[in-house]
Amino acid sequence: MNPNEKTGWTPLPHSDEDLERVRSVPDTAQTTAPTYRLAWNDEEFMTRRELRPVRLQLELLKPEMTLAERGIRSTVILFGGARLPEPGGPAWAAKNETQKKNLEANSRYYEEARAFARVCSEHSAASYYREFVVVTGGGPGVMEAGNRGAADVGAPSIGLNIVLPHEQAPNPYITPELCFNFHYFAIRKMHFVMRAKAVAVFPGGFGTMDELFETLTLIQTGRMERVPIILFGGEFWRRAIDLDYLAEQGTISPGDQDIIDFVDSADDAWDIIRRFYKL
Repeated sequence: MNPNEKTGWTPLPHSDEDLERVRSVPDTAQTTAPTYRLAWNDEEFMTRRELRPVRLQLELLKPEMTLAERGIRSTVILFGGARLPEPGGPAWAAKNETQKKNLEANSRYYEEARAFARVCSEHSAASYYREFVVVTGGGPGVMEAGNRGAADVGAPSIGLNIVLPHEQAPNPYITPELCFNFHYFAIRKMHFVMRAKAVAVFPGGFGTMDELFETLTLIQTGRMERVPIILFGGEFWRRAIDLDYLAEQGTISPGDQDIIDFVDSADDAWDIIRRFYKL
């Protein structure tokens, strides 16, 4: 092939070519000094505090380029508790008998998340997995159920993991080449909503509520287009968050609570998405 026909061809050497040349240089006091490393290949340099703006940009670019190359145009987000067990599985996060009983009762939402992800993925197949692709936070609980539901029907799904003090390992159902890891919560949140056509939220704790309210704020302030925000488990959410009370107190506008739909089944959730987009 003529080099001029290569995609992205340039008469200047590519970075990977120069990296190989550097690796072939003999070891000397000079070539083994940290200052001799190519800047972008110097881990100590790249992790300095002054390089934070560069790292933020890289965390935005890496998943964005990968998803664009894969042709993924839109997603359905599944937010929910990492602590919710699979039905019949151990309530490993329970700290007392009350929590154990409630986590076991709420394990039904693991199955609903799995079923909802299957429905989304079956529809996604019609677009060669470019629309309504399932994306989760990549961890256990509801996140695992979402990726697992996609895997049930042979569909790809995305996992957006993040480094935590108590490591959150990726669940085994994420499509490996769509499994990402983040240092910055802010960039991870951007990737969740940048392609979202719907947001399904299952019972969870602070992290789930953080993701829910951030999305609601973007929609309420007009910074994000209106998309279906679907909360699974009306009884759970109406006790956890009293939106009518906020409206009565004037801290949100009357009607702001209508941004949200409550459901208890995967079929009801998909029906909301189907009607919203006239599918």
